Amino acid sequence: METIYRNVDSLDWITLIIFISLILLALGKYLFKGMFSNFIILPFNNKYVTLYNKKGKLFNWFHLLLTFFQLINFSLFIFLAKNSLSSQKIDSYPIFFFLVLGILIIYLLVKIGIQMANGFVFNANELVTGLIFNKISYFNYSSCIAFLANIILTYILKDSKPVVYLSIFCILFINGIGLVNALRNHQKLISINIFYFILYLCALEIAPLVLIGSYLND
Repeated sequence: METIYRNVDSLDWITLIIFISLILLALGKYLFKGMFSNFIILPFNNKYVTLYNKKGKLFNWFHLLLTFFQLINFSLFIFLAKNSLSSQKIDSYPIFFFLVLGILIIYLLVKIGIQMANGFVFNANELVTGLIFNKISYFNYSSCIAFLANIILTYILKDSKPVVYLSIFCILFINGIGLVNALRNHQKLISINIFYFILYLCALEIAPLVLIGSYLND
């Protein structure tokens, strides 16, 4: 009797990331039904930001859950977008994904720390807290676009540039809505702290987007 070798494929790590993302969304909907209902209509109704920001829930479990969902899906999207837009393919192993994830986590923590410090220095804690909650909430929502794009780029239209560009446009559009709402909700505080707001906008919002765009096009 001859020995027959059977090769068993290892678990696709991208599938695992997408599966974890589905679990996070399911947990958010199951454990925080009211918050999830308000969150899912965020671009059309700013009730979620207005309600939960006033209650001081910047670090509530639902918010943290979706922020983790955001980080892993933006990291995967950057990985897939880089492979789609660049002539040089990245290694299919998850080393690059975890590198991007680590950079995004560090950037988010440093960014929040700098914002809170600036808010303390300029005596604008209320403005800073509102901007942080508003910005992260819209980033969390736009990560749902990245999640859908990740599924399409992995299983349906692999390395599709139109999907990448359309997803980037939708992500920027959703966060543009968030910026407009932030300006509207905090216009009095912003007018008082205009120097801080310009510093925040240029250094912590525009510059990172320019760097990421330049990296993807390299």
